[in-house]
Amino acid sequence: MARTQEIADGIYVITTDDYRLNTGLIVGGEKAMVIDTGAGPRQGAEIFRAARRLTDLPFVVVNTHAHYDHIFGNAVFAADGVTDFWAHPNAERAMERYADRQRGFVETLEPEMAHHQGPNTDIILPTRLLPGDGGRASFTRVDLGDRAVTLFYLGLGHTDNDVLAGVDEVLFTGDIVEQGSDPAFDDSFPEVWVQTLATVAGLDRYHVFVPGHGTPVERTFVQRQSETMRVAIDRIAASTANPDAGPTTAAMYKLPYDAGVTRILLDRLAWLEEKGITGQDYTADEAPSGVTGPITTGEHA
Repeated sequence: MARTQEIADGIYVITTDDYRLNTGLIVGGEKAMVIDTGAGPRQGAEIFRAARRLTDLPFVVVNTHAHYDHIFGNAVFAADGVTDFWAHPNAERAMERYADRQRGFVETLEPEMAHHQGPNTDIILPTRLLPGDGGRASFTRVDLGDRAVTLFYLGLGHTDNDVLAGVDEVLFTGDIVEQGSDPAFDDSFPEVWVQTLATVAGLDRYHVFVPGHGTPVERTFVQRQSETMRVAIDRIAASTANPDAGPTTAAMYKLPYDAGVTRILLDRLAWLEEKGITGQDYTADEAPSGVTGPITTGEHA
């Protein structure tokens, strides 16, 4: 059962049990914006019904990034006549190339989506993109009538295509911010994610930050997430640089994340280094081309 919380006038968080997903709903005078659509037709329909209980306005959709739990409900909204699906250019490229490979992730909770059987199981690609080629920070405003939402990309983080949506004092952050569990590093750029989080925390106009999963948080939470990630990366770097520290895996027990997440972080940093992409080689507004990760590509599905 979807749970709905109005966090500001006409601004809602719709929370569904699967994946602890938060969907944003922003109601304007002429349109309403839905931020992330779930992992398939079952969750997508649950989100759709919850949103329709609140407004009968036409919808526009935003996908915060190209992971299955945020995009696979798009077809439910397309069936309602939605034509505007906003995303980052890198998300559009990733979805076109890899989204079908992510179907295996939803085998248990969304079997129809997993096997592409039944209604509303098509992959619906973005039709509206943030400006630019996706390599630099960018933003655009979407007019809903009497209210505009700012969509923006600040740089590498959870993925290379994270879109945030800001309206009034509320910022929907997608998985740039994670509450209730450790960050998901599989497709991430950890050294720049720290910087991106610090930038998000410094956006003074916003006071409520809605993560992709978990409960809404305040600015201090975002700051702590950035600081914690910085500590973890620095400890890994120190352990790697010190020949007396033993294997890098020993650092797992000194890091602020659980062992499984730490292992993923270690592997991701090592993979980026192997590709020749380190923190000195990219900045928050300059993304490397063609670098993704196992969730986007469906390698572990």
